[in-house]
Amino acid sequence: MTAADAIVLAGGRASRMGGVDKPAIIIGGRSMLEAALAAVASCTHTVVVGPHRPELSPQIRQVREVPPGSGPVSAIGAGLRALGSAAPLVVVLAADLPFLSGQTVVELARHATESGADAVFAADESGRPQYLIGVWRRSALVAALDRLDSLINQPMKALVPDDSAIIALPGVADCDTEEQVRQARAAVETPRQQLPMDLDEARNILRGALTRLTAYEADLRSVRGAALAGPLMAAGPLPRFDVSAMDGYAVSGDGPWRLRRDVGFAGGRRPVGLLSGEALRIATGAHVPDGTTGVLRDEFVRVADDILYRLPGTPLRDDIRRRGEDRELGDLVAPEGTPVTAALVSAAASVEVTAAPVRGPVRARITMTGDEIRSEGPLQRGQTRDSIGPILPDLLSWYGIRTADRVHLRDTPHGFDEVLAAAVDCDLLVIVGATGGGAADQLRAAVTRAEARILVRRLRLRPGGSTVVAQLSSGTTVLGLPGNPFAAVATLMAVAPAIVAGRTGASPARPLRGPLRNAGAIAGSVPRIVPARAAAGGGWLGDPTIRTTHLGGLVDRDGLVIVPVDAADDAIVEFLPLRG
Repeated sequence: MTAADAIVLAGGRASRMGGVDKPAIIIGGRSMLEAALAAVASCTHTVVVGPHRPELSPQIRQVREVPPGSGPVSAIGAGLRALGSAAPLVVVLAADLPFLSGQTVVELARHATESGADAVFAADESGRPQYLIGVWRRSALVAALDRLDSLINQPMKALVPDDSAIIALPGVADCDTEEQVRQARAAVETPRQQLPMDLDEARNILRGALTRLTAYEADLRSVRGAALAGPLMAAGPLPRFDVSAMDGYAVSGDGPWRLRRDVGFAGGRRPVGLLSGEALRIATGAHVPDGTTGVLRDEFVRVADDILYRLPGTPLRDDIRRRGEDRELGDLVAPEGTPVTAALVSAAASVEVTAAPVRGPVRARITMTGDEIRSEGPLQRGQTRDSIGPILPDLLSWYGIRTADRVHLRDTPHGFDEVLAAAVDCDLLVIVGATGGGAADQLRAAVTRAEARILVRRLRLRPGGSTVVAQLSSGTTVLGLPGNPFAAVATLMAVAPAIVAGRTGASPARPLRGPLRNAGAIAGSVPRIVPARAAAGGGWLGDPTIRTTHLGGLVDRDGLVIVPVDAADDAIVEFLPLRG
């Protein structure tokens, strides 16, 4: 395709849809804005015109037409100014085209190049021209805009040049009404999407498709569980100056040396410089004086009558840590995406960095469901004790997730709608129960009514198959876990790191893998997740059977193993450690 830039129109009032943010509407697992951006991924530069969207890549320029909502012509003008002068072709797309593909853009560009037309537009299946799916010659677009006295509230037809072409292409139907959105969703809801998803596929989707949290500057000591939003660079050298690496004696020149009375201490004043033939007592970490040619360890010397001698046969080494030998000013300490851990905080402090841009930590709200669950007080007839709600904050903390609050939801007709609507003040909404197909399992219907973007409908995993993960329009991630305690905990351990990575941009941790000695006794027709303990000689032994209604099976176990279908003994499996 001839080099092209792209303008994506992502504003407008969507008056026929009640003023909703139309480009953010999810169809087929992605927003219509994401569909437009995917279609122009091969363009040299892309600018999105509309309200600022922090989730977009920094490589995508964002501008707003002035005044906001002043029509597509005004938006195109703002986008063209933001692009500047570059590629000979300009792609102009509206972000309300759920079925748009990159091939459509390629065909339009090819026709524009071969025909020599000033602009080429797509036509839908009815033959209706779509003037907001087009490829322009840049010079023609500039001229068309210059011809207008004002760009504000102008119809697109006012911009269309005489020398233009219209070609029929598939997949260019737009969505201007709620009914068209419903029809589009029905069209893409294939049987494949209803099938349970493999765990690895689900993890990859969560890492890549969840909206990133907003980056901000924070004291690293206060944001354990966050991830760096940019590379962390050394603000000073390490060590800051030449220091003694051992307790011993700083010496100058060849020995023997006359021993001075002063002593160099770590954190103390730097001793006066040494003259050749002099030595002084020095502690580990002390600033060595000028003139020092080396540090002799205590065990390498003897002192007699204030004269210092090197013992025969001792190795020759200077035992000085030189300024900047570990880090120089500007060295990379950790790349973007590194989780904020105790090790990172310490490494940053050692090079004079205490604050940095981060995303996270993820803030969670836990919602326990079911009239039969009671966390406190005496049990009534038909009730059971909440055995996982009180421990979920601890489990979430293993993955750097901070629990803001924990609530209990009764089985009411609109309870889930209210819970989802109120989830704007958290990053992750963990809901335990109501994910199956029973009479009281209403979460899926509420997620659909909320027009959430469903990322994982079900998992191909036992237990845990009824797990659902979605993203609300507010950006909040919804994690629906099975109601059985073991199923809920096992699934949480399997997917929580991927959710954290998706929201914070954290780099995925290296999985722990090893042989499962009795895998053949556990494997079945679907992947299984079961408790395991360390085996003598290495690897693990898993539990072939497990009761999912309580967590007793985790007592005296080291973690969980994920057992592939039809695995044989000693198969290499993934191990999820129990940390508390």
